[in-house]
Amino acid sequence: MPSLDKFIVRGGNRLQGNITVSGAKNASLALMPATLLASGVSRLSNTPRLRDISTMSTLLETMGVRVKHPGTVLELDTREVKNFEAPYELVKKMRASFYVLGPLLGRFGEARVSYPGGCAWGPRPVDLHLKALEQLGATIEIEGGYVLARTKRLRGADITFDISSVGATGNTLMAAVLAKGTTVIRNAATEPEITQLAGFLSRMGARIDGIGSNCMTIEGVDELHAADDSNIPDRIEAGTFLAAAAATGGSITLENVSPQHLTAVLAKFRDAGCDVSHTENSISLNAPDALQAVNVSTAIYPGFPTDMQAQWMALMTKAPGTTTVTDTVYFDRFNHVPELQRLGARIEVTKNTAIIRGVERLNGATVMSTDLRASASLIIAGLMAESSTEILRVYHIDRGYEAIELKLRNLGADIQRVDSEDY
Repeated sequence: MPSLDKFIVRGGNRLQGNITVSGAKNASLALMPATLLASGVSRLSNTPRLRDISTMSTLLETMGVRVKHPGTVLELDTREVKNFEAPYELVKKMRASFYVLGPLLGRFGEARVSYPGGCAWGPRPVDLHLKALEQLGATIEIEGGYVLARTKRLRGADITFDISSVGATGNTLMAAVLAKGTTVIRNAATEPEITQLAGFLSRMGARIDGIGSNCMTIEGVDELHAADDSNIPDRIEAGTFLAAAAATGGSITLENVSPQHLTAVLAKFRDAGCDVSHTENSISLNAPDALQAVNVSTAIYPGFPTDMQAQWMALMTKAPGTTTVTDTVYFDRFNHVPELQRLGARIEVTKNTAIIRGVERLNGATVMSTDLRASASLIIAGLMAESSTEILRVYHIDRGYEAIELKLRNLGADIQRVDSEDY
């Protein structure tokens, strides 16, 4: 059963100081199953300690992988992998579990993977994954909620995605590196997490051209070897802390961050009146006396990320005037809106657009997290609100933010994690 902890947030404090950004959750969740492609011990440094990392570790352990996670180094020993099934009990907790399909099929020629679960919002079909794997020569059947995939050996193919998909690109890339012949992936995702994955596969001995572009060419090899890598910083965690600082009129500096991964986000903070500067691996933000209302429309990378949509909406609840937030990636990712309304926000949703009319103040209330990024938006709103805000179901935020309450307290926030009987 998930933890019944809750956060109690008392608003009104300006966030100030320096903070170190953790390694990227989404990159880790791709690198970990990629180790299945070779026999040996791989070490992934700068790996955060998160519920999702724990879930993926447990899944890999059921397959025979030995996992150790001392400090920030994750060690995976894949020499005894014998089970090629990803059970529903684990996959339902996290959609990224579906990432094991490509590596298992590529190296072992078989896989039995449950249809994914994860966040409650939005249909995110795996059809793109399955179609691409079929093009690579896999035979795929659906039976009892499981994907059954088999092949003697995958073969190269020319694959064009109708939609640029991070998950489908990652799964296809991991399957193709051991396929016979040449694979071309067109309209590939270019997110930093995919670039990181491709780089790690190259360290393992894969032959990939076009890394970082939307067209990658993979020359299949017969065998890969274990390798070490260092994870990129989490760009969404970075953006969340910037939003929290802007919301409280604060001044912070983020360290261990990649500003080039946040170009669209930083541009919006500047539009909102924030003073933003950066070095090669740090970002500083000074909030204005009054925020400007700034519209956003989410887009695939390098556009404004859908994973920052909820946080931006919380920030805009106190910006004078009217703001629109449109999510073009997931049309129904607005479960946080009723909870923000409980705090006094004025928000209306029409199709995939939220219209926010700024208010003078938010007022504390009891609210409930519904997914990972919604949780972050409620913390930001709570930091702005007068009096106390109780945030239930914080196990959602533990999936993707490492000790967020400790980091916020170090910046001056009044936030406590306490036991809760509410669920």
